[in-house]
Amino acid sequence: MKGGPMPRRKKSDKKKSPIAVSVIAVAIVVLFLLRLYQVYEPLIRQNFFQHGINGPLFSGWGLTPLGSDLLSSTTYLALSLAGIFVLIGFLRLRRWSWVLLMAWTGVSLVIALVDYFYSHANYAVMASNVTIAFALNIPDVQRIFGIRRDSNGAAL
Repeated sequence: MKGGPMPRRKKSDKKKSPIAVSVIAVAIVVLFLLRLYQVYEPLIRQNFFQHGINGPLFSGWGLTPLGSDLLSSTTYLALSLAGIFVLIGFLRLRRWSWVLLMAWTGVSLVIALVDYFYSHANYAVMASNVTIAFALNIPDVQRIFGIRRDSNGAAL
């Protein structure tokens, strides 16, 4: 081996993301997959892919079971697509994505708690939302997204 100085690594001006950002990204992907399941499950239950729309969607002023399942699937599809949009912004470290994800997580947790007390709980969604909520509130994550401005980490 020849002697001589070892080449120095170039310093990057880019901030290194804390592990919590990766944890949040994984939780968003988990929620995306759960929402995709929620898109297809009611449609499969109604045999939608075999028979198509084979009945009325409305009965008087209310929805039929088929109409309710189609509305549910459409809503979950919109949530899945919005989740991908937020994930892209989050991975690009955009401030708006942190704010939107925090608001979304709060609303989702309220809905999950109402479901828990009044119908059926979805524990995977609840666990993903709690993980996201805790990780979003880590000071390093807040600094990266420009939510927290103190540079030394001391509480005010």
